[in-house]
Amino acid sequence: MKLPIQVVILGTGEPKYHTMLEAIAKRFPDRFVLNLKFDNALAHQIEAGSDAFLMPSRFEPCGLNQMYSMRFGAVPIVRRVGGLADTVTDVTPQTSAAGTATGFVFEEYSAAALLEAVRRAVSAYRDHALWARLVHSGMGQDFSWDRSAREYVKVYERALAKGRLVGATR
Repeated sequence: MKLPIQVVILGTGEPKYHTMLEAIAKRFPDRFVLNLKFDNALAHQIEAGSDAFLMPSRFEPCGLNQMYSMRFGAVPIVRRVGGLADTVTDVTPQTSAAGTATGFVFEEYSAAALLEAVRRAVSAYRDHALWARLVHSGMGQDFSWDRSAREYVKVYERALAKGRLVGATR
């Protein structure tokens, strides 16, 4: 809470974390809002009204919220795992210059790695042009079933072509 940010947390988890988060919410009522419940509609409102979306999952086979967040213009901050690794492109000098960066990705499942990613995001937020590019790039991502189907067709076509080549050499 030393960073110049406001935090909204929605969801449920282990009771020990509820207690810790409730204490933080009491200590920083103007900067930390806590809703210990499941509310899908509220989740989308929060994502749509946020500048960034924090998803530091330990395990994430797919992940939808980072995709929703990008569509709403909230830049994701995620741990490189599962579907998060597949859908969020880390901000680096190269990805920023290429216009392909969509968020902030950290590797290690640790508080220090998470905090460093948040610091990177806060720093980038101060660069209005960079932040606008991140928002635009994220909102332009295509996670539709049509795109997925086109990619599957390409994979099948490559497999068929490879099979024909192998068959032709026999």
